Amino acid sequence: MAESLIISIGPHVKDKTSTKKIMWTVTMSLVPAGAAGVFIFGINSLFIIIASILTAVITEVVIIAIRKNDLTAVYDGSAVLTGLLLAYNLPPQVPIWIPLAGSFFAIAIGKQIFGGLGHNIFNPALVGRAFLMVSWPIYMTTWQHPRWRVDAVTSATPLLLYKHNEFGFLSTITNWDLLFGNRGGCIGEVCVAALLFGAAFLLLKKYITWHIPFTYISTVAIISWIFNGRDGLFTGDVLFFILGGGLILGASFMATDYVTSPLSARGKILFAIGCGILTFVIRKFSGYPEGVSYAILIMNAMTPIVDRYTFPKWFGWGRKVRGESAL
Repeated sequence: MAESLIISIGPHVKDKTSTKKIMWTVTMSLVPAGAAGVFIFGINSLFIIIASILTAVITEVVIIAIRKNDLTAVYDGSAVLTGLLLAYNLPPQVPIWIPLAGSFFAIAIGKQIFGGLGHNIFNPALVGRAFLMVSWPIYMTTWQHPRWRVDAVTSATPLLLYKHNEFGFLSTITNWDLLFGNRGGCIGEVCVAALLFGAAFLLLKKYITWHIPFTYISTVAIISWIFNGRDGLFTGDVLFFILGGGLILGASFMATDYVTSPLSARGKILFAIGCGILTFVIRKFSGYPEGVSYAILIMNAMTPIVDRYTFPKWFGWGRKVRGESAL
């Protein structure tokens, strides 16, 4: 034969959507939540966001240059997205060197040490946050109340108040406060309404699917309703445990990361259930009031195993029969 067949690994479906377009679209979908955070907590939040993004981009440029790789990879938007997500996971009053250290660690250790985009095992932004939590826990667990509320009630996160049985203080925080950010928390997590708007946009554009965010949130809600109520089983406040922390941010924008989440729909659901269970366990039984970041990181490590046992069968392959070939 004059012509030869080319055999290559999947995927074999062509699409006009590029990695660059996806990264910048996800970044744009997060802008409303960031704008809300700046409005709620003040201008220092904007400085933290800018510092985090610039550090992430500069770190990526320097490492790529040292490795003598193509610098055009910097423009794919992944470093900007990592810096933005890290900033959204920071308290609004941290000193400016905190996002600098976190973003550097996120890109250098969470991403580039594995070979760059597409090769990292863990979500880089969450790697940076975990590093900051371990290194400077006081800065990472000291909270600021919204600018228009001067009472000490909202200077702690709702989950922290619940953890310390401060139910009297919690009674002053309504579901509307939780939805629109009138409470303490990280810059990008407090305005749940803005996050839901961005997540809905990504779902409509089909950049993410429902499998991870819906399953993750539902798992936390159901288990918390059953086991985390004040008055025994089946008394948990479902809306409080959905809206009161970083669940919406984590489930919609970090657990759905293409690189560190499973490929198949069945795998995504199992991954999300694992994230939900771990989030509940950490919230309920550990010293931390929030468990989203660590839950996602742990399940990131499990992704290769989930993929191995949930990946669809190859086309043309069937069950091997004794004495016969697999085809």
